[in-house]
Amino acid sequence: MRRLPPLTAIEAFIQVARTGSVKAAAQELALSAPALSRRIQALERFIGKPLFERRHQAVALNSDGERLLQQIAPVLDRLTDAVEYMTSGVEVLRLRLGVLPLFASQRIFPHLGDLRARYPQIHLDIDTAGHNMARVGDGLDAAIALARDPDPSLYAKRLDTNNVYVIGARTLLEGPDPVTRPEQIEKLTALIHRDMPDTFSAWRHAAGLDELEPLAIDHFDSGALMLEAAAQGLGIAFMHESHFDEAHDPRLVKLFDIEVASPYSYWFVCRPRAMQLRQVKWFHDWLVEVLKA
Repeated sequence: MRRLPPLTAIEAFIQVARTGSVKAAAQELALSAPALSRRIQALERFIGKPLFERRHQAVALNSDGERLLQQIAPVLDRLTDAVEYMTSGVEVLRLRLGVLPLFASQRIFPHLGDLRARYPQIHLDIDTAGHNMARVGDGLDAAIALARDPDPSLYAKRLDTNNVYVIGARTLLEGPDPVTRPEQIEKLTALIHRDMPDTFSAWRHAAGLDELEPLAIDHFDSGALMLEAAAQGLGIAFMHESHFDEAHDPRLVKLFDIEVASPYSYWFVCRPRAMQLRQVKWFHDWLVEVLKA
């Protein structure tokens, strides 16, 4: 049987690859930075080639490191699950799910009791960091991504279609100069999500106002904070109809009666082979059923 490198070296490699930082990975593994670096160096000597590009403040995988991570990270995750099962005596099917916080809070968490009742073996590790589609297969079993079109190499299931709403504070409809005409956007700040950069241009084109420019554009990476900023009167949010409907916030109103199909949808994505895992398939089927209902 071919000799394998130490498991501690593999664990260190995966942690550094996922965090992009020796210091952060060392903290996660309760090691000193020099001790962790020695484990990485031992793995590189075993393999016979470097796995990282060293930079001043961080490290990044090189092409060999990327290939190794894609091959061994899922195996180590499954090994972790197997040890957890053997030590607890309870079957645990752990699903590492990437999802945007607003989708999770509005459309998943209200129904998690049903998921637990139906599949008590499934336990979710929730990751709300951005760019989750790019990390599927590398630390994530699956992701719910907001995108125009998913990566064609992934299994993808569209979860919804939506309209773009202009969402603002109810106070914008009050006072001597209520906001009732799209042209008044010139005096307002537009709030745009970084994962949905084209919502404003799509809405503006559908409204026949291609030259319309807001007072300013502020970018967010949190839908929940966008809604709160709009409710506080800090700007008008270009978001999805479902974001508005599920917020149930009496401080917010939809501005303008203009129907605009969104160029973005939520997608369930995973590596094609991941659909063979029970926890991925069960969660996928459950989520599709819940959203249809």
